[in-house]
Amino acid sequence: MAMDPESRKKIQIFLLLAIVVAGGRAAYVVYSRYQDRKEAEKPKQEVALNADYYVRPRKLRPYDLKSAQELTKQPVWVKVGYSSTYYPYSPARRKTDFGHEAGTLAPLQKLQITDVGAELPPNSKGSPQVLARFELEGKPYAVPIGAGKSGDYKIYSDDMFFVEDPHELYKHWLADIWQAIDSHEVRKGMNELQADCAVGLGLLEGSGMGEERVLHYANGGAPLTITYRKGKAIEIKKGE
Repeated sequence: MAMDPESRKKIQIFLLLAIVVAGGRAAYVVYSRYQDRKEAEKPKQEVALNADYYVRPRKLRPYDLKSAQELTKQPVWVKVGYSSTYYPYSPARRKTDFGHEAGTLAPLQKLQITDVGAELPPNSKGSPQVLARFELEGKPYAVPIGAGKSGDYKIYSDDMFFVEDPHELYKHWLADIWQAIDSHEVRKGMNELQADCAVGLGLLEGSGMGEERVLHYANGGAPLTITYRKGKAIEIKKGE
């Protein structure tokens, strides 16, 4: 049966539209694949790490009384504030008065250790304490930095002291951050390490999982509770 001109025209238009649509879809698929390949070939942008992670404080690793004398060759700065108790010391008697606490070392307190020795505290049952001796305001004191047993010593001064100036180690911190730390203050926006340097080590509340962490700081008798979000202090409460 012969097709009338009108029907032939409609079929031709339909086929033309189908070809145009198919061609457009093919072009879209080719373009999409090209864009995907282009994205895949782009160099991956690396996320910058916190500059604190790159700081590697020097360690002395003392293992006996002789090697611990390296502590006397430069000033030291207290790493964990309000956690180390020190006692009066008598250079003439070479004795430490363990019965009377003189205080606790403050965060980043600078000391010049003059000597390291071992003493038997009262009721020690033969286990000597390793003591770092220093002066504050012209008075001699001693702070325990380890212990001995059967001639072997465990000395943890690397956990207690920086042997390099923290202001140089963390010189990438802003001046106002250092001003707060040196004044033993915590401000919003500070990270946990900066807060530790200002007010001592905090105790974590709960598991600490998630974006928020709450830490409680004894702060030498002026307690603080600090809430951090994504590593930055967002709330600071006194007296808790």
